[in-house]
Amino acid sequence: MFRLGAWALLARRARARTPLRHRGATPAGGGEEQERFVFLEYEPDPAERAAAATLRRQREPKPRRERRAAAAVPSLSDPSVPPSGVSCSGCGAEMQCGDSGAPGFVPADKYRSLLSAGPAGLRGAVCQRCWALAHHGSALRLRLPPAEHRRVLSAALRRPPRHGRGPLLLYVLDLTELPDPVLPQLPALLGPGVPASGVLVVGNKVDLLPADCRGHLGRLRQRVAAACALAGLRGDALVDIRLVSAKTGYGIEGLISRLQRSWKCAGDVYLLGATNSGKSTLFNTLLRSDYCKSRAPDIIDRATVSPWPGTTLNLLKFPIINPTCDRIFRRQERLKEEATKTEDELSSEEKKYLNQLKKQGYLVGRVGRTFQPQKSNAEIDFDPDMLSYSMDEDPRDTPKKREEREEFTHNEVKDARWCFDTPGIVKEDCVLNLLTEKEVKLVLPSHAIVPRTFILKPGMVLFLAALGRIDYLEGEKSAWFSVLASNLLPVHVTTLSNADTIYEKHVAQELLKVPMGGEERMKEFPPLVPQDITLKGIGTTEAVADIKLSSAGWVAVTAHAEEELLLRAYTPKGTALVVREPPLLPYISTIRGARIPGTPVYRTKKPPSFVENLRTTGSG
Repeated sequence: MFRLGAWALLARRARARTPLRHRGATPAGGGEEQERFVFLEYEPDPAERAAAATLRRQREPKPRRERRAAAAVPSLSDPSVPPSGVSCSGCGAEMQCGDSGAPGFVPADKYRSLLSAGPAGLRGAVCQRCWALAHHGSALRLRLPPAEHRRVLSAALRRPPRHGRGPLLLYVLDLTELPDPVLPQLPALLGPGVPASGVLVVGNKVDLLPADCRGHLGRLRQRVAAACALAGLRGDALVDIRLVSAKTGYGIEGLISRLQRSWKCAGDVYLLGATNSGKSTLFNTLLRSDYCKSRAPDIIDRATVSPWPGTTLNLLKFPIINPTCDRIFRRQERLKEEATKTEDELSSEEKKYLNQLKKQGYLVGRVGRTFQPQKSNAEIDFDPDMLSYSMDEDPRDTPKKREEREEFTHNEVKDARWCFDTPGIVKEDCVLNLLTEKEVKLVLPSHAIVPRTFILKPGMVLFLAALGRIDYLEGEKSAWFSVLASNLLPVHVTTLSNADTIYEKHVAQELLKVPMGGEERMKEFPPLVPQDITLKGIGTTEAVADIKLSSAGWVAVTAHAEEELLLRAYTPKGTALVVREPPLLPYISTIRGARIPGTPVYRTKKPPSFVENLRTTGSG
């Protein structure tokens, strides 16, 4: 069960002496007291304020870590040195030392030392930004506006067709973002002169969504198909729709089989999609699979993966394997053999890895290799330590001699078809554009979303951090509000009469968590703006609609049949608020535990994970 916030923790300490506005109960058969719901207008005494301050200090990073995260790598640019013509192995940007604010920047001293090693010196190295992402999870600000992203992408797609056929477009769509804000822009982005051979839509991040009923994957696929039809993708233009998780591997083997059967090796493949849709993660997964030439993973570096939007700044690529009849046969034999295994027959290392993935997602897949044994440790995306500078030091040359990198021969790639990872298309009207790096990490879900359900009466208000608010203004009966958002974002409920005071007092503070940074942060953060919504319930087990609070998450509203509700939803000014009808997971309110007595909160319940292509043990 999720905690109800820091105030609930403090309130438990004061129950013996402070009257609260609710009643509690002790669970049957146990002596442990249940956590009680506390309205946010509860005011702690000075001792409790001191305890809260101590708790905040304990959660803050250590001073040294704070200094290192805040410090920028020394610029040390030298505009007189021309660009290298070599791409960063993390983001694909051209390596240069002339402009510290542009993509591909490497401090001048380190840049010269790498060049002095010969033509292969820069190859395999990473730029300052990718190094910062890999070591500190921070993205240095770059002067790369959305128009530049689109220019790079459009120029790539308008290249003359290779091998006499236009490319296949693999559009990666974030299922949690439906309706996808970029998909309707795709025809205009391609333009009439782009010789594409079709679009295969990949619904990614399916692992984050709990199964609200049997057949939920088929319903999700129908939702994606409807979005494609609205965007003008239908008929021969839409090759297929696949639901996958690039992170956990679910659906990846099926996607590869589909590509090898229908597309074979007819032409190049481009991965397209909005920022944070998971393109680079999918690129890395395909690179380590049967879709890539067997020697390529040892030669080609993987893309930098980060929650910061727009990580991939240029084109990264790997050569696609030619799916001959013999290769397809050998691959199918491997898949059949692996599907007969149970979890008990896996190695201890693979068991450990699967258990880790099961904690992160509901749907898990096993992505293997037919033509080359899979390495036991594939954790390192690239070797950023070759750029041996730290966040608080000047770059220094390393005495370690650089190893010779393996290269493709001319014959291996002269007729190769390539899979390209492209820059993410920036989403407009998106709340992520307003957030800092730390805030983005809290908002974007990285683990399976656990639904949190509340039963509210008219006159009550629900806050999702300080990024969204829903007021239940009018209605005859109580209604259920199921929150689907990052598990790290707090959800708080209060009364309508106190909501404005709560927001003003706790915005940018620990209680509402995001945004963070106090009064100074709120000077540049836009205010919440309202939008009235009228809904009519269809039953106590089926949601009537989702209220999508930009990219912060959504709230599924379930009400009695024919019951009319007047709601008022808020999001930050300049961000999109969408009423999604029909809802993405209509039966989500049924995934809940017992109601906590005396509160509007239900205990949370996380459905079990499922591993694809793995035989279950026991009779069930």
